[in-house]
Amino acid sequence: MKFAKELQMMFVVGAFAAIPAYAQTTAPKPPAGNPPAGNPPAAQTPPAATPPAPAAAPQPPRPFPEGAKVAFVDIQAIASNSAEGKAATAKLDDIKKKKNAELQAKNASLKGMQDKLTSGGSVMNDQARVQLEKDIEKAQRDLQFAQQDAQTELTEATNELQADFQEKLNPVLEAVRAEKGLLMIFSIRDSGVVAADAGLDLSGEVVKRFDATAKTAAPPSPATKK
Repeated sequence: MKFAKELQMMFVVGAFAAIPAYAQTTAPKPPAGNPPAGNPPAAQTPPAATPPAPAAAPQPPRPFPEGAKVAFVDIQAIASNSAEGKAATAKLDDIKKKKNAELQAKNASLKGMQDKLTSGGSVMNDQARVQLEKDIEKAQRDLQFAQQDAQTELTEATNELQADFQEKLNPVLEAVRAEKGLLMIFSIRDSGVVAADAGLDLSGEVVKRFDATAKTAAPPSPATKK
């Protein structure tokens, strides 16, 4: 089964954190005008606080319909709740944090040179000013290239993790399908189905089976090796 579209929704390549913008001076707010002469306005009584509505009790899962030959899963929910999906998301977050730190350092260096040119350019000799301008242009190009390289690396990591997740998930889906004697399992978000019995949703069962399979397949830690 191919669930590339669903996995892309989960392992979405988020935009990198915004590069720190230059500080901007905020215009001071004008002082509030004096109240008109006359009687002071009557004090307003704040409305009584409305107590929050009690949280609805979670509904128990619907039983799987007896004799059903088809079912569905929510791939995004499986990716969000399974150990494999959470691990993949954590890896992507680590890459994004590392690349953001690198980009922010380059941006800080560029801003320092630009500030130096702005504050002291008029007193520099021509040679020093021209060299600083060249350094700024080079730093701008380096920052742009670094942004492109970072996005490429993140995209490649995302594609690799998607493929690995799908490869591990497919046998679990097939095992659940065979055990229940189903003809097929739909990916609900990608199927075009607009209404279905909630009992046909096998996402929770697949997550449990997926996690159990991952624990069984995990290599023993160095501490447990003899």
